[in-house]
Amino acid sequence: MLSIILIIAGKTLGAQNFKFGYINRDELLKTMPDYDSAIVKLENLRKEFVNQLALMQDEYSNKTTAFNNVSNSLSDVVRKTKEEELKDLNNRIQLFQVKANQQINDKNAELIQPIETKADKAIKDVAKEQGFTFVFDVGVLYYFDEKKSINMLPLIKTKLGLK
Repeated sequence: MLSIILIIAGKTLGAQNFKFGYINRDELLKTMPDYDSAIVKLENLRKEFVNQLALMQDEYSNKTTAFNNVSNSLSDVVRKTKEEELKDLNNRIQLFQVKANQQINDKNAELIQPIETKADKAIKDVAKEQGFTFVFDVGVLYYFDEKKSINMLPLIKTKLGLK
């Protein structure tokens, strides 16, 4: 798709010079100070949910084992009550997983999205200031001629005041 655009642009605009730049956006994000603390907060939240889920699964496993050991000796009413309890606990575990995943996604958006927005703005600002026609993220680019393009990472780090 990109090749087609460049070929058409080249034919349409003739000998106009294009200035190409590339950036490794992931590398840029990792150098931003807020990124590390956001990742730590997300990892702590994830660990909290993993620990709680493990406790719930242990409880389910223990109750299932206990039920299986005595189920033959229980009356129908007690057995059905215990089965419903196990089913309810299993449903709570599944609901917890869904809610935990949603909360992690929400927290990710809350913490990471502003950092990404700041990085994207800096990329666009530097591209405009430096007169770039195209800027590619090397995370998706399979080949580029480094002699005919410019790594924008140092320029953007300077723009953001990063080392």
